[in-house]
Amino acid sequence: MGTLTIRNLDDSVKLELRKRAAARGVSMEQEVRDVLSKDVIETSAHRKKATLEEIMKLSKKPDAPVDGKQAQDELWDYLYDDHSN
Repeated sequence: MGTLTIRNLDDSVKLELRKRAAARGVSMEQEVRDVLSKDVIETSAHRKKATLEEIMKLSKKPDAPVDGKQAQDELWDYLYDDHSN
């Protein structure tokens, strides 16, 4: 088993972890292990993998040639326009 040290953890987070652990009757260390394990496992289970068809769509050749200069000009115009309105 590995060991993990977490530095600069906000005091309010530590307090909430302590409260959650006490409510479950486990140590704060066990609470953190459970929270991390649950999050990592759920995230991995819900991660969708791209199909070959989806990947091939990303490499589709454009219908018309792309004017690189025009695209760059439009990008610069967009970046320097005032978008606060």
